[in-house]
Amino acid sequence: MAIIGEIIKKAIEISNNIIDTPDPVPAQQQLFNDILEKAKNTSFGKFYKFEEILNEKDSYQAFSSRIPYYDYDKIYSEWWKDVYSGVSDVTWPGRPDFFALSSGTTSNTKYIPVTDDMLISIRNAGIKQLLSIAKFDLPSSFFETEILMLGSSTDLKEVKGHLEGEISGISAYNIPFWFRRFYKPGSKISSINNWDERVKQIAINAPDWNIGGLSGMPSWIELMLKRIIEYNGLKNIHEIWPNLEVFTSGGVNFEPYRKSFEKILGRPIIILDTYLASEGYLASQLKTDTDSMTLLTNNGVFFEFVPLTSENLNDDGRVAENAKALTIAEVEEGVDYILIISTVAGAWRYMIGDTVKFTDKEKVEIKLTGRTKSFLNVVGSQLSEYQMVNAVKELEIEYNINIQEFTVNAVKCEGSYIHRWYFGCKECDFNIDETTMAKQLDKILQIKNKNYKVARSKALDNPQVKLIPVKLFHDWVEAKNKKGGQTKVPKVMDRKLFEEWENFVYR
Repeated sequence: MAIIGEIIKKAIEISNNIIDTPDPVPAQQQLFNDILEKAKNTSFGKFYKFEEILNEKDSYQAFSSRIPYYDYDKIYSEWWKDVYSGVSDVTWPGRPDFFALSSGTTSNTKYIPVTDDMLISIRNAGIKQLLSIAKFDLPSSFFETEILMLGSSTDLKEVKGHLEGEISGISAYNIPFWFRRFYKPGSKISSINNWDERVKQIAINAPDWNIGGLSGMPSWIELMLKRIIEYNGLKNIHEIWPNLEVFTSGGVNFEPYRKSFEKILGRPIIILDTYLASEGYLASQLKTDTDSMTLLTNNGVFFEFVPLTSENLNDDGRVAENAKALTIAEVEEGVDYILIISTVAGAWRYMIGDTVKFTDKEKVEIKLTGRTKSFLNVVGSQLSEYQMVNAVKELEIEYNINIQEFTVNAVKCEGSYIHRWYFGCKECDFNIDETTMAKQLDKILQIKNKNYKVARSKALDNPQVKLIPVKLFHDWVEAKNKKGGQTKVPKVMDRKLFEEWENFVYR
């Protein structure tokens, strides 16, 4: 019997029983008041008169009517460029010691402030996630194991008196001292910048570790596990890590990877979703009876929700200026919303770029449904990423294939538009008739979305489908020098990036 593990497990169960689970509506109202109070003497707070807003009878109404929506470009050009240059008290008190770099596949780098208050909120969210594990009835031996976190490098770059890196690297860099004995691959290996070399060192050292939990992006975790299996001559990963019980997945939908993961595991493990973005830790899967995530309503982030409609989203993917936002008390289940956040890092009415839907309003449980830039609305098709993902799932079932990645764009061809799809397929029969598959995809989408059906009767022609090895998606990311970490391939690319993509595929 794992005596120490049993003691730790009991301690976590007790802590989890007494941990505060707040009523989300008053928790958000209190947090709203707190962050405005703390930021009222910043340049941003003075400009928008936070003190006056706090004295209004309906402070949220005053806030939402006075402060515009911001995307990254707008808030950086108007405010964060001064923060980045070292100016204090701009959008949050003090000056941040860290900036999170975005990890998109485009060449544009985003610099997002990470304040001490945001680091505390990320740490609290991580502890809450850890404590929630007590609900999953894990063996005592699990609580004596180590956790392997595969993110970006912790070798942060010093610039203008602050440190820069991806949020996963910043989070690992700031791991509390009491957690370091559980953390793998450890500071020496995690600071290796080259992703392939870092994974090689993980494979070399893997036999010396007792890993019970994994954390990271599914695509990169899968590649890492395969390297470990290959390097150590294993049949599956449980041969070397028999106590592996939990994988904490983040950033993307895990389902496309489930089949391939099952092949490299010796037995089933628990899959938990988390929502850690560069702008903060927003939600975690905390319960056993759902695969939805719970919004963290008292942890440094104030949430607003704009219904995802063509009227509320401009052609450039930004929220329309006159779009009405809803609070957590006003949302409905099953509706796609554009997520807007205000945070203890000095983001205000900030469009993070993700869409969500509530699966349980009372428990504030959500699912990520896509990216606003993945809202494909050429000639009024109004396809959300969630609808596209579900259509691809139906194709997988019908053709008995595993599509792990896809990207699509609307291409003008002989006076009309077509949706051109690329499916990154794993262990597929590449002799499948792509024209027939495209017709089936078209049929599914017309059933799922009446706007798409109307568009198909007008200026939107038959879609095209191209099956390619999923490795091409990984190679594309590597070619962009974005391998590892939280990097994702856009489900919908803009024209320029799609041209680069096609040139890469057919090179």
